[in-house]
Amino acid sequence: MTPAPPSIAAAALPQALIDHGHAVLAPEALRTLIDIDAAPLMALVPSWSDLPPDAFLRDGGRYRRRRHSCFIVDGTRVQQVPHRPHWQPLEYNALHGGLERMFDPMKTDITAQPAWAALLRGLSGVCSQIKGAQPWFVEAHQFRIDTTDGIGRPTPEGAHRDGVDFVVVVLVDRRGVKGGETRVFDADGPTGIRFTMSEPWTLLMLDDARVIHETTPIQPLEPGRLDGHRDTLVLTFRQGGFQGPGSA
Repeated sequence: MTPAPPSIAAAALPQALIDHGHAVLAPEALRTLIDIDAAPLMALVPSWSDLPPDAFLRDGGRYRRRRHSCFIVDGTRVQQVPHRPHWQPLEYNALHGGLERMFDPMKTDITAQPAWAALLRGLSGVCSQIKGAQPWFVEAHQFRIDTTDGIGRPTPEGAHRDGVDFVVVVLVDRRGVKGGETRVFDADGPTGIRFTMSEPWTLLMLDDARVIHETTPIQPLEPGRLDGHRDTLVLTFRQGGFQGPGSA
């Protein structure tokens, strides 16, 4: 049986990332980190039911829906920038790298919520504790992976890095599916951990230079049911600017 996530206290997050390159917060620890109660976070959840299909899947699947927006976080200031495409180099995403993918933006019913700004500020603060106070260029992805095709692939590109400084994966909802095991490995060696996030608002944070990560496919929990899904929020934090063609 897949182990439960090895969660730590909120205050231990920066040092855990320094020591190990990855860490997990249980929902209550995440709320402590960003000083938000459960209700404001749960108010963000309905927006995951209004995600358009991902039109750029190169494996021919229909199992992924998403929205994408970009922000700059400088201290306590959170600024959404004009809508821009998502881009990754081929060295980090062999399936979709080198392609400018323009997804529909996130809706204001989530980005205008105080909990949204608190989440970005809190996690950017952790990044600055590790790498120094500075603006952080944040890309936010709302994902719904479903079982429309009988199987859904959270990471169709396989085990990967993202070409940023830090990656955060938050489980938002999980219904009617099995699978979806998270796997994190040292980028330069065989050491790794695996676990399954099942409780909403469990958070995984990664030092992208030091580890690779993937999530195994999901399948219907009950045979013949194709309405299961796994919802996540993926945030990437990068120094110096957003990734784009020609970026370092």
